[in-house]
Amino acid sequence: MPVQEKLLNLLHNEVLPDIEEYLDELFEIVASKKDDPELKEEIKAMQEMKQEFQELVDELQAGEIEDEEAQEIIDEIIDMKSLKE
Repeated sequence: MPVQEKLLNLLHNEVLPDIEEYLDELFEIVASKKDDPELKEEIKAMQEMKQEFQELVDELQAGEIEDEEAQEIIDEIIDMKSLKE
């Protein structure tokens, strides 16, 4: 499987669903607490991260990312996920 396809699968099957789930949790907290500036900033940051990953998906689908760059991104995502756990 090409590296770009591995990255695309990682983004579609893990990263974007994880971000969506976290955003849902944040929106539920905001709904119950109302005006919490810290939570609103966290939501904004997560929405920006989601947009960046979506742009990455678009670049992958357009063939704009080389193997080496795709592997570096995969490694960074794995590092991020391991820090979260």
